[in-house]
Amino acid sequence: MDVFPGGKTDRPVRPPQMPAGWGKKLAIGAAGALVLGFGFSTFYTVQEQEQAAILTFGQYTATQEKPGLHFKLPYPIQQVKTVPANLTQKIHIGYREKDGQTTPMPEEALMITGDENIVSADAVVEWKVADLRDYLFNIEDPELFLRNAAVSAIRSVIGSTKLDYAITDGKTIIQTEVKAKLEELQTHYRTGIQIIDLKFQDIEPPEGQVQTAFKDVTNAREEKNTKINEAQKYVNDRLPKARGEAQALIEKAEGTKKSRILNAQGDVAKFNAVYNEYVKSPGVTKSRLTLETLEKILPHSKVIVTDGSGDTVKYLPLNELLTKSGTTGGTAK
Repeated sequence: MDVFPGGKTDRPVRPPQMPAGWGKKLAIGAAGALVLGFGFSTFYTVQEQEQAAILTFGQYTATQEKPGLHFKLPYPIQQVKTVPANLTQKIHIGYREKDGQTTPMPEEALMITGDENIVSADAVVEWKVADLRDYLFNIEDPELFLRNAAVSAIRSVIGSTKLDYAITDGKTIIQTEVKAKLEELQTHYRTGIQIIDLKFQDIEPPEGQVQTAFKDVTNAREEKNTKINEAQKYVNDRLPKARGEAQALIEKAEGTKKSRILNAQGDVAKFNAVYNEYVKSPGVTKSRLTLETLEKILPHSKVIVTDGSGDTVKYLPLNELLTKSGTTGGTAK
């Protein structure tokens, strides 16, 4: 084909000719690219904290939970969607955190209590994916749904609770009730989300005089609880000691009681033995008891017993004899 560009020249201009074999090389390159793309589309990787949903012609067919390299049919027959299903995630209710900065979200935090007061509640929800199929296909935006469900559960519980109870003793109970309601919503709508934990950061009145007054009430109650705990600690310390001392006194009294009983029983046995001997021989027993009594009341004295019968005085120089023998002592007649 001749091309005349116009102008004054009559010389034709021919288009550039393609090199020989160019079409064959292009076909081979296209085929190679197709094979390479086919090969890449048949393999996929699952990370340690991930799970993969296998879609066949757009419909869910299986879940791959094992990490590593896996095979699938090429696109568009099969597709893979990976989700960090094994990772515990968090959402913040009432505020947002970004780059270490906290931004309040009053539209989420402010709510009305059961006694028609306004309270600000901030919470953190920890969650993870429990069922990958439900998570991907039953809800369009799982995190948004979870956030709205958490706000709804908090408003429901706070709305039936008095302000004074909510900001003092009822925080733990409210957390438990909100978590239960949030889990109920996930089960009802089959979101595939598992609620790990829900914790309130703050439950307090809006800033101003009301907040200051309630903080004073809270501080007073905390001081009251501290005093009660200190008193209980003192009781726990003193009561065992007092019980030990009381037990020691009781045991000592029991010992004294048993000792006196045994002594009394010994005295009775001794008296009975003496009495039996007295019955057998009253005179001898009487003399023996008299001598034993004298030995007890005059332990360091010499006792001389003489027969004082008769009409005349009998003289026996016992004192002189005892003096000569070097023995001193008292004389009894």
